[in-house]
Amino acid sequence: MADAIDDDLYQRTKALLEPGEITLNATIVHTEYDGQEDVKMMQATIDVGDIIAEHAGHDPTDCFVYSGNDDTDFSSNQHQGRTLEDEEFVWECQQLLRNGSFDIVIYYEATADHEAILEDVRDLGFDVTGVEGE
Repeated sequence: MADAIDDDLYQRTKALLEPGEITLNATIVHTEYDGQEDVKMMQATIDVGDIIAEHAGHDPTDCFVYSGNDDTDFSSNQHQGRTLEDEEFVWECQQLLRNGSFDIVIYYEATADHEAILEDVRDLGFDVTGVEGE
């Protein structure tokens, strides 16, 4: 947790990585986008999702974003990256408006190259905090 920008958000994210069916890691992307810049925030989500897909062994062009508009288990700012062929899980995110700007918390299988994901997200110009599951 050496580079965590928001300890509370880090701890809440870590708690959601508790062992389940698959082992997960997460990336917290800290943006400067305010509540009026939701289009930029969504593009950042897609860009980070493409990075995760690539480092998880998927071609980003073979993935899509599922927003769950017809699914009562989804909240309004919750999205998943899934493969086109079999709708396999690639990533899931929550877009949180905190302290006037969006943070994107995005979870993915721990088999993806976590450090490469963090580096590539930083290369997009974002502050990022990595959270590793157990």
